[in-house]
Amino acid sequence: MAHHKRSRRPRYIALAATGAVVAAGGVYAAQTSMATTAWPAQKTYTGRAFDTCTAPSLSAMTAWKKDGYYGAAAVYVGGKNRGCAQPNLTASWTRSVTAQGWKLIPLYVGAQPPCQTGRSPEKFTAANAASVGAADAKDAVAKASALGMKPGSAIYLDMEAYDLKNTACDNAVLTYVRSFTKTLRDRTYRAGFYGFSSSSAKSVATAKNRTDLPGNLWYALWNSKETTTADWPWDPKLYTNHSRAHQYLVNSKEKRGGYTLTVDRDAWDAPVAIVG
Repeated sequence: MAHHKRSRRPRYIALAATGAVVAAGGVYAAQTSMATTAWPAQKTYTGRAFDTCTAPSLSAMTAWKKDGYYGAAAVYVGGKNRGCAQPNLTASWTRSVTAQGWKLIPLYVGAQPPCQTGRSPEKFTAANAASVGAADAKDAVAKASALGMKPGSAIYLDMEAYDLKNTACDNAVLTYVRSFTKTLRDRTYRAGFYGFSSSSAKSVATAKNRTDLPGNLWYALWNSKETTTADWPWDPKLYTNHSRAHQYLVNSKEKRGGYTLTVDRDAWDAPVAIVG
C-alpha cells in the first residue's frame, strides 16, 4: 500500500500461484465485538476486497459490482499523508455504492514514525506521539462521519514500513497507535490497523502489552495467497474473531465491465463501515 501515499515507488515481489480460500462476493454478517451494549453491532465482511489510491468513479464501481469478483473496497478517508486526491469520495458516492451492495473499508493515513525514510508531511516524535495520535483519531472520525460512516464502523490506521530494530522508534509507534485506538473507541468507532508483516503489523501483533492496541489487523504480505489463516505469521490465537485481513497482491491491473483499475488485492474477514 506504500505506492498509494507519498510516491508510487516500484515494488519487487516474487509472486507464487494464488490459492483462493474465500468465496467470491463474500459473506456479510453482523456480530457484537464489544462488551458494552452501547456499541452498534459489528458489520463483518468476509470475502474478496480491493484497495486503490483514488476512489473509483461511480460508473466504474457500478461496472465492477456487476462483475461480481469483489465485494468490498478500501477508501482513503483522510490523513495528512494521504497521497491521492479524492474527487469521487463524497457522502453521496458512499451512499450510492453502498446501495449497490459494496462494503467499504475506511483507511486513514496518519502520522508516520520518526525513523521512517521518506518525506512524510506528518511525522510524530517520541515526545508528541500520544497527542498526535489522539488528534489524528479525532480527525479520522470527523472525516469518516462526514462520508456517512456511522459509529460502530471500523477505521483502519495506515502505518508504513519502518526499522523495527530501532527500539525508541518502535516504542513511539506503539504509543501513537495506542492513543489513536483509544480515541477512536472513546468515540464508538472500532480500531483497525494496516501494516507490513515485516515491520508495522509485526510490532502490533507481537507487542507483549496488549493494552489499547487495535482489535483488527490488516497485514501486507505479498505472497499471492488469498487467505487470512494459512499464512498468518503470528500467534494463532490473536485476531481470530473476524478480525483479520490480508493484502496479498499489489499493482494488479484489472479490467472489469469495461473499466480498468490498478488495485491491490485483499482477503477480508473483518469489520467494515456502517453506512445508512
